Amino acid sequence: MRRRSRSRGKSASVSPRQICGTLLGTRIPLASLIQTLAVAEHLSFYRAAQALGTTQSSVSARIRTLEEDLGVLLFERNTRGVRLTEAGRLFVERVSIGVDQLDHAVKTAGMAALGECGRLRMAIHALIPRSFLARLIWQYRKDYPCIDLEIIESTAREAVMKLRAGQLDMAFVAGVPELPDCHTRPIWTEPLMAVLPEGHHLAKQRDVTWADLTGETFLAGYGGTGPQVHDHIALRLAGCWPAPSIRRFDVGRSTLLSLVGQGFGVTIAGAATSFLPTTGIVFLPFADEPEPVVFTAVWVPSNRNVALKNLLSLAAKMDHQSRFAYRLRDGNHVAVSADATRPIFRR
Repeated sequence: MRRRSRSRGKSASVSPRQICGTLLGTRIPLASLIQTLAVAEHLSFYRAAQALGTTQSSVSARIRTLEEDLGVLLFERNTRGVRLTEAGRLFVERVSIGVDQLDHAVKTAGMAALGECGRLRMAIHALIPRSFLARLIWQYRKDYPCIDLEIIESTAREAVMKLRAGQLDMAFVAGVPELPDCHTRPIWTEPLMAVLPEGHHLAKQRDVTWADLTGETFLAGYGGTGPQVHDHIALRLAGCWPAPSIRRFDVGRSTLLSLVGQGFGVTIAGAATSFLPTTGIVFLPFADEPEPVVFTAVWVPSNRNVALKNLLSLAAKMDHQSRFAYRLRDGNHVAVSADATRPIFRR
């Protein structure tokens, strides 16, 4: 009894710092820590052994070896069971936290390997409600709720620079850029639309041609798809007379559409832009635009983020299932596809 009393006195005088110092210099089997937690929970070697599916003698021997390695009595034994010493209570508190963290780390590593948790950094041109991109991101977040999705808006040039610098995992850009050092994959398309003021002399037509817009003042932004809009207008009207006037504004997409409604000029946009809440403008398809606007995913070959792979797989699946269908404000539906660019969108 005196021997047990001395051990009890010794355990009472041991500080957490002494325990930590001992642990740092000793290799402790994880099984010993798990069994210690089980005994602390059940306050019985027998019940702890049953819960762990092992023998009482094995549990007792492991914990006694652990106490000897630590030089600390963790449990007081008696005929009715065991109880934690003060040193044992402190030890179990900290081991419990550590084991929980280790368990979380193992599960997190497994989920990350499957692309089910982690981070995905993405650049976009805009996120328009009900657009393909908006639906893609919504479905991705639903399928992978533990992925921290970081999204920025940028031009294609800025996005590619950030990709090369390792600051992004991927970017969605308008067009099909030629980037030898990057992987690219076309994801979805949208018919190209002319955006005119509601009072424009062409507003009541079913469609327009580029020749119809000769001499118009075009508006383009600096951000998002602004640079591609500028270049596409210049390409389509090259050699026309009078030469096109293209005014640049450092504003967002909604403000640019409002400027069109105010009569500052006209612009062009993908059909999904018609979903934005604006008034006083008309969206007309081009009768002579040979191809719809392609939107492309871009990423660097060295990126091994499985979350990126999962997003690309989901996008491919949704693209096969998707058909362009745009709802007008009055509730009518107009089907638009890459081969049929005839509907009129009014705001």
